[in-house]
Amino acid sequence: MSERSSVPLVAEPGDDARDDLDRARSGDDDAFRRLVEPLRGQLHAHCYRMLGSTHDADDALQDALVRAWRGLARFEGRSSFRSWLYTVATRTCLDSVERRGKRALPVDLGPSTDHAVVGDAPLSEVAWLGPYRDSGLSDGLLGPGARYEQREAVELAFVAALQHLPGNQRAALLLFDVLGFSAAEIAAIMDTTTTSVNSALARARKVVAAKAPSVTQQQTLRKIDDARIREVVHGFCTALERGDTDALVALLTQDVTWSMPPMPHWYRGLPAVTDFAVRVPLTGCGSWRHLVTSANAQPAVGCYLWNDDAGAHQAWSINVLALRGDRIAEITSFVGAEHFRVFELPDSLP
Repeated sequence: MSERSSVPLVAEPGDDARDDLDRARSGDDDAFRRLVEPLRGQLHAHCYRMLGSTHDADDALQDALVRAWRGLARFEGRSSFRSWLYTVATRTCLDSVERRGKRALPVDLGPSTDHAVVGDAPLSEVAWLGPYRDSGLSDGLLGPGARYEQREAVELAFVAALQHLPGNQRAALLLFDVLGFSAAEIAAIMDTTTTSVNSALARARKVVAAKAPSVTQQQTLRKIDDARIREVVHGFCTALERGDTDALVALLTQDVTWSMPPMPHWYRGLPAVTDFAVRVPLTGCGSWRHLVTSANAQPAVGCYLWNDDAGAHQAWSINVLALRGDRIAEITSFVGAEHFRVFELPDSLP
C-alpha cells in the first residue's frame, strides 16, 4: 500500500468531452475515440491486473471497447463515462476469467527444487502469468479512494496474488483499492449488493495480504539511489555475459528465488540458485547479450542467447527483478520471444 498521497488522475468531464459524448451517441466514431483515449492506458492495466496476461488484456480491452461502442446509445449518463467504461471492461474480464481460469507462476505449482534441472522442458498445459510493459503508467493514484499507486498495482507479486482470487473478489479489490470506486459503485458495476462487495473485499484483502509482500517494490526502490539500482542491473547483466559466479552471487539475497515460466521447476535460497546459475545460464547455455528495460514497474532485462544457425543472439527471456534493500531477492525469467514484441525490443542482437 502506498505511503504517499497523489493528485487523483480522474477529472470531471469538460464541455468538449460532453460534446464528444453527444456526437459519439449519434455514431461519430472519432468522437468516441477521443473520449476513450485518455482512459485507454488505465483500462488496459485494469484488464492486465484482472487477467495476468498482456495478450489477454489486449483482447479484453478490444472486446470491451467494441461492446461500449455498440452499446453507447443506451448509456444514459447516470454514472460517469469513466465508470461506465470500467463497468464494460470489468464484465468483459469476468467473462474471460470464467472461460480461462487463473494464471500461475512456477511457485504456484509445487515446492522449489534443490539442484539444477538441466534441460527443463516447458509445461504447455499451464496458463502462465506474463510480464507487463509499464511505460505508459504514471506514479499517481487512479481515484480519490485508491489505496495503491498505479505502479504498485502492476507489480509482479501483487498481480500474482490476485490470481489466487475468484473473479468477483479480484474485481472488487481492484475497483475499490486500485481504482477508487465506492462499494455502492462497485455493486452497480458487478450487479450485486454493497454487502456482497464488502464481503468480497474482506476475503480478497486477506488472501492478498498473505500472498503479496508487505513492502512493495515501489517502496523499496524509492529508498535506493537510482545509481545503485542501475549498478545492480548492470552487474546482473555483466555477470551473466562473463559467466562470473562470484559477481552474480554478490548481488543476491540469501533467500533469493529464481523461476522461469513456462519451465515448471524453480529454485529458492542461495545454494540452489547458485547451483542452477552455474550449471545452466553461466556455463550451459552459451553467449549472452542484454538490453535493460522495465516490466511490472520493476527493473528488468531482456536476455538474448547466441544461436549458431541465426548467427546472432536471439531473444530468449524477459528477466524481471525484485529487490530487497539493494540486492536481488527474486528473478522471474519469462522465457519466449513473444514477450519481446510486447516490450518493443528487437528479436536479435549481434
